[in-house]
Amino acid sequence: MATPSAATRKKLQRKFRLRGFTLKVDALEEAAAFLARFPDAEDDALDLLLDELDKEPRGGGGRCGVSGGHQRALGAAGGGFVRRATVPLRSNQESIPADYSSMEKLEIKQPYTGIGIRLARDKYFSKPAFDTVMTEDDNCEITSIQSLIGCTGRRWIMGVISQLEERQFYLEDLTGAVNTCGFPPLEDREASLSMLMGLDFFGGGVIAAEETVRLSTLEKKAMNDMFVILSDVWLDSSELFSRDVQMCYLVEKTMEKLGVVLDGYDSVEAVPSLFVLMGNFCSRPCNLAFNSFEELRLQFGKLGEMIAARSRLKEHSRFLFIPGPEDAGPSKALPRCTLPKYLTEELQKHIPNAIFVSNPCRVKFYTQEIVFFQQDLLYRMRRSCLIPPTTEETSDPFEHLVATITHQSHLCPLPLTVQPIIWNYDHCLRLYPTPHTIVLGDKSEQKAFKYAGITCFNPGSFANDSSFAAYRPCTKEVELSALEISIGNGVV
Repeated sequence: MATPSAATRKKLQRKFRLRGFTLKVDALEEAAAFLARFPDAEDDALDLLLDELDKEPRGGGGRCGVSGGHQRALGAAGGGFVRRATVPLRSNQESIPADYSSMEKLEIKQPYTGIGIRLARDKYFSKPAFDTVMTEDDNCEITSIQSLIGCTGRRWIMGVISQLEERQFYLEDLTGAVNTCGFPPLEDREASLSMLMGLDFFGGGVIAAEETVRLSTLEKKAMNDMFVILSDVWLDSSELFSRDVQMCYLVEKTMEKLGVVLDGYDSVEAVPSLFVLMGNFCSRPCNLAFNSFEELRLQFGKLGEMIAARSRLKEHSRFLFIPGPEDAGPSKALPRCTLPKYLTEELQKHIPNAIFVSNPCRVKFYTQEIVFFQQDLLYRMRRSCLIPPTTEETSDPFEHLVATITHQSHLCPLPLTVQPIIWNYDHCLRLYPTPHTIVLGDKSEQKAFKYAGITCFNPGSFANDSSFAAYRPCTKEVELSALEISIGNGVV
């Protein structure tokens, strides 16, 4: 076992001393080895270890020198400590079983760390510095689930929804579980930024005040800038659907409709500064059963030719390509990586400055932050809904969706069993601080909704109903549009 550094020894001894423990050499080395397992979350791991030690009975001297006889807990935690605990609740005098492991606790702790910070700053959830006469409605101090034991009255806690037993859901934190839940409050973007001291969460480091002023000045001059967003841009050949007349028609018409859109914007006085084309780029899932990758590659090449034929768009517009959930990629987990180079290199021969990005994607427009996300999110959220949303304020499902993801500060607050997420890149899905604009590419009806200063909209499904959207970032105006396509003697 490697000898811990002086800094690590000092840190461990200080942390353990604050909790009333004394470490000898053997225990110090074991604790250091445990922390080495979590190089990116040492403080969280150490806090969880100390929490477990606190739960153990304080007895005589331990074998490895942890005061109170805690060697059993320390050794078990280092190897994936699992325990079964029961938390009695005053409301029903039952004990709710809860299984924990050190890694599970770390996974529980990370997602709502940011929400916990927001709650601590919110005026309704922060305890006043001086004693004042306040009612329960004026102040709702957050406590742990463990604090419910033996207490009466109303308590406020924070946690994540868990299914600890079949057909039974609980709100769970690091100490226990309860069965009543609600949304955390939404923090205003400016309030968040004031606490970040100029730190850019979009990856730009610390932005100086002078640079912010310069960008704001440039933004005011960009009044003509416009983004055109299309979702479900199917590029595959209609020959694949010779037995399905409707699907064959939709696939065949998609490229034709795209040409109409490009022609329309190529003829305007100020062409759009950005075209955002979101997947899926194929009408069928690009899974192991898909055997037409060469055909799809050629279709991307045809799209490149189509764009290059509009000289003004090729010269003055940028083209951003965002993969959909069914597009080619290594897995269905989020975030999705960029489209494979094999599929896109024919297009890039015609449009060298085409940009292929991940899903979700973040775009910075001077001082504004815009998030693009392509996912059949509304349908999946409604399928996974535990408590139906109330209709007191609105009955619009899209508005409920927007409220959910913004309050949860996450683009996809679904269980990992429903939507796997690559844990190291979960931060790519977070909505903190809140962006200025969220674009949700969805198969549902196109919608636009402004909520708490955030502009959210769904451009609709271009392949299915010819719908798309134009967005003017300077004014935050959304224009929901659709083409009229003739079918026989009718028009849709």
